[in-house]
Amino acid sequence: MTTSAFPQPLGGNDLPRFAGITTFMRLPGCSTPQQLDVGVVGVPFDIGTSNRPGARFGPRGIRSESVLIRPYNMATRAAPFDSLRIDDLGDVATNPYNIADSVERIEARFDALLAEGLVTATMGGDHTIVLPILRAMRKRHGPVGLVHIDAHTDINDTMFGERIAHGTPFRRAVEEGLLDCTRVAQIGVRGTGYQADDFDWSRQQGFRVVQVEECWHRSLDPLMSEIREQIGPGPVYLSFDIDGLDPSFAPGTGTPEIGGLTIWQGMEIIRGCAGLQLVGCDLVEVAPIYDVSGNTSLIAANLLYEMLCVLPGVDRR
Repeated sequence: MTTSAFPQPLGGNDLPRFAGITTFMRLPGCSTPQQLDVGVVGVPFDIGTSNRPGARFGPRGIRSESVLIRPYNMATRAAPFDSLRIDDLGDVATNPYNIADSVERIEARFDALLAEGLVTATMGGDHTIVLPILRAMRKRHGPVGLVHIDAHTDINDTMFGERIAHGTPFRRAVEEGLLDCTRVAQIGVRGTGYQADDFDWSRQQGFRVVQVEECWHRSLDPLMSEIREQIGPGPVYLSFDIDGLDPSFAPGTGTPEIGGLTIWQGMEIIRGCAGLQLVGCDLVEVAPIYDVSGNTSLIAANLLYEMLCVLPGVDRR
């Protein structure tokens, strides 16, 4: 049941899960930012992508496949909707014809949400969107730590001469002082490169770079203990590119790379962020058109729910 204090997902016994207006987890979607602790936000944007477009439909796909998720986490006993006031705040009005204008619009929207003291849980959109979000985060929190799950480090200097694209956000974030570089971990990176030292720029900035081969055939709980110790106290942002998972699990993305993380490793990483001072999170690069089964969007929806379960202030029963 929804109360004015704590919006609740609509249950399957109140209205069939295939019916009703589509919001994330069938939240009421009628709250103002001033009424909330956490805002779920869609950023339908993909003109920063370099290979297969379609992530502009990511927020819609994630919302659609989130209808089966129930409010209580039976593994961790987290009850995010009883602990925090959470609702779906709709989408940022991005400009499908202009990257620079879209980046400004995204930053302005997150500026307004963070000014209300919200933690943001974002559905992308391609990974370009993390740059304006981090710009807004710095104004509110200063340079933040980062847990970044991805097949790619996204530290290109330019792409076709452009400085803002989905492969450049963390290079720009370092240059602009948005990150506390010794408190950054990039997990699951892999694939082919243009030169042997493609991942070394991240390491030179102080990032911990965990190539996917370090993750194969093992639980990531011990790794996350190390990551938590590295990051320590202070604000942290969690950014999860769905292509961090192997394409056998999540084919619906623009730049798939073989040999990726498993679903359960992705969950271990997120659950391993419990106890960090998370000030925002995102799930990006879902392109539903490349996965007609809906599985990629379903996985993304569940991973975003897992992020809600590790936010500061969530009760565990």
